[in-house]
Amino acid sequence: MGKPTGFLEFERVEETCEAPETRRGHYREFVKTLTETEAQTQGARCMDCGVPFCHNGCPLHNVIPDWNDLVFKGEWEKALAVLHSTNNFPDFTGRVCPAPCEAACTLGINAAPVGIKSIEHAIVDKGWEKGWIKPQPAPVRTGKKVAIVGSGPAGLAAAQQLARAGHAVTVFEKNSRIGGLLGFGIPDFKLEAAVIDRRVKQMEAEGVCFKTQTLIGDKALPNGVADEASTVISAAELNKTFDAVVLAAGSEVPRDLPVPGRESKGIYAALEFLIPQNREVQQGVKNPVQVRGKHVLVIGGGDTGADCVGTSYRHGAASVTQFELMPQPPVAEDKALTWPYWPLKLRTSSSHREGDTRREFSVMTKAFIDDGKGCVKAVKAVRVEWQDGKMTEVAGSEFELPCDAVFLAMGFLHPVPALLDAFGVDKDAHGNARATTEGVDAYKTSVPRVFAAGDTRRGQSLIVWAIREGRQCARAVDAFLMGKTLLPR
Repeated sequence: MGKPTGFLEFERVEETCEAPETRRGHYREFVKTLTETEAQTQGARCMDCGVPFCHNGCPLHNVIPDWNDLVFKGEWEKALAVLHSTNNFPDFTGRVCPAPCEAACTLGINAAPVGIKSIEHAIVDKGWEKGWIKPQPAPVRTGKKVAIVGSGPAGLAAAQQLARAGHAVTVFEKNSRIGGLLGFGIPDFKLEAAVIDRRVKQMEAEGVCFKTQTLIGDKALPNGVADEASTVISAAELNKTFDAVVLAAGSEVPRDLPVPGRESKGIYAALEFLIPQNREVQQGVKNPVQVRGKHVLVIGGGDTGADCVGTSYRHGAASVTQFELMPQPPVAEDKALTWPYWPLKLRTSSSHREGDTRREFSVMTKAFIDDGKGCVKAVKAVRVEWQDGKMTEVAGSEFELPCDAVFLAMGFLHPVPALLDAFGVDKDAHGNARATTEGVDAYKTSVPRVFAAGDTRRGQSLIVWAIREGRQCARAVDAFLMGKTLLPR
């Protein structure tokens, strides 16, 4: 490494944020990228550890020490090339990835880990600023046509790789914007639409064709699944038109909470709030769900729940409470027990810091109470105890909490069944498309010429897993079409 003693000399520096009281007033990104000097100093902390566990901590196997060293030396364009060698969209991951690489950092055993995510963010932003990121169209076209169903990170990664291999790629998206849940599900204050749009323009210049508001299969979509499609194309027609099809439509079916009173007005799946809000920010179409002055309850303690919290504060909610069924994790992990794996610990998001968020753990929702006019006015809940993986209610712990807006953010179950059924692909026990990731049949479904990748195949997961699967699936498709492939795995 360029600075062998850097980890001894420099402390970790976090990216700075706009103050909560001001950022609550807008939906723009509020995290400030490291300055060039700050990024170089942080790169110097990478410690030539011999076995860089960050490689395996990252599902993309990013070559992290190499680009840290290049940043330290001021060789930013080379650092960008190394970063792009494994990751098509570091501008996405540098903003919204939870950074499992940092949990695996060797320096993190007894000190603050290297700020890998912040350095990645700085590299790619400088790449756009300097004009280094340009279209890379294939020099030769193969004449093969590939359809990608879904424009989330898995679909986009597969599309870009296949286009660069020379295939004619068409991406089908049932909503009006490209990006999947990146574009509609993640609030703009975490990932602005313009960040996605510039990648879309790059891919269009590389030959990728995008068709929005186009549903593949049929209209049998479950409640809580967004759909702006004006055109429907059958699976049979897609199979007839294209040489290969990649199903990368994500895991969209939300987990519901079937308790008494669930039918009351004012109770929504999380994306019924978040997606219309993004449409309001991006397109000026008013969000029908407004929570100004309301007492908001968010059920679910993950990232989607935190997004509901931050959006509620921007609406001007009177209060925000968040329920989590599981016990409160420890504030700090036991590194001797968990490193280099992703640790269980209490995670407080930027959204939680934007107001006086009441977070309740080990709480189970029993029922919703309406106001006599069909609108929710309170929730009945009980505290629970966990022992040996089993949950029991705590006697006498029942309570009621006033609330007039409830968001269910308890995760997603599986892809839309109608999509998989339309193609006739086999499903696994969880309702995902059944496909392996290894060997000659990697990413192939039970139907010839139909592949599956990302959350459609593995279930709800991280953006880095989606990009990894999209890239690997593209390699499998290229090998299937051409008999060989030079795309990286």
